[in-house]
Amino acid sequence: MTKLSVNINKIATLRNSRGGNVPNVLATALACEEFGAQGITVHPRPDERHIRYQDVYDLKANISTEFNIEGNCREQKFVDLVLANTPAQVTLVPDAEGQLTSNHGWNTINNRVYLSEMVKLFKDRGIRVSIFVDPDERMVEAAAETGTDRIELYTEAYATEFHENPELAIEPYVKAALKAQEVGLGLNAGHDLDLKNLQYFKQNIPGLLEVSIGHALIADALFLGLEETIKRYLVCLK
Repeated sequence: MTKLSVNINKIATLRNSRGGNVPNVLATALACEEFGAQGITVHPRPDERHIRYQDVYDLKANISTEFNIEGNCREQKFVDLVLANTPAQVTLVPDAEGQLTSNHGWNTINNRVYLSEMVKLFKDRGIRVSIFVDPDERMVEAAAETGTDRIELYTEAYATEFHENPELAIEPYVKAALKAQEVGLGLNAGHDLDLKNLQYFKQNIPGLLEVSIGHALIADALFLGLEETIKRYLVCLK
């Protein structure tokens, strides 16, 4: 079964909008675990507009499932945070400063040398590394040359095109997944996956190990409740 890692950034966004500690980020993460999620994902940014750096320390000290920290390794503060907390996985995302949300993968061809250095840095500390990439077979192949353990396919294009033509939307992702298998990379996916498009993605992508889902899952929980929402996402991944 593909693992579900719940991205709790939006819980932190809601908390920060009012100040104080409601909703409680750590309590939400522990509830996600209790309800069946197999991992917790956070994506701290330099302005701490959602996940704060202290949240990362608190989560690391208390959660029992897989911890995945996403972010831009060009930020030294992010690198230091990851090394200080040694999560199960770090996902390297090429965000620009102030970027609203992730909107592209790494060019692993142009950045191969740099990414190889960062992959080694984290792997030497026992942290599994995943590189965020677009569904492009060339980028997948070049990612393998960095020594990374996994890639995470950026799925916004799939989610956008899914309603018009699911077969066309999934096609480049299938090719990228097959290339990942060919070059020995583990496969994750994330961004805009939801209850409408997740099951089809899971059924058609070979070797899918993990999905990271935040915005849609938290939005669904407003109507369905967190426990029921996680249950439905897990059903999509069976």
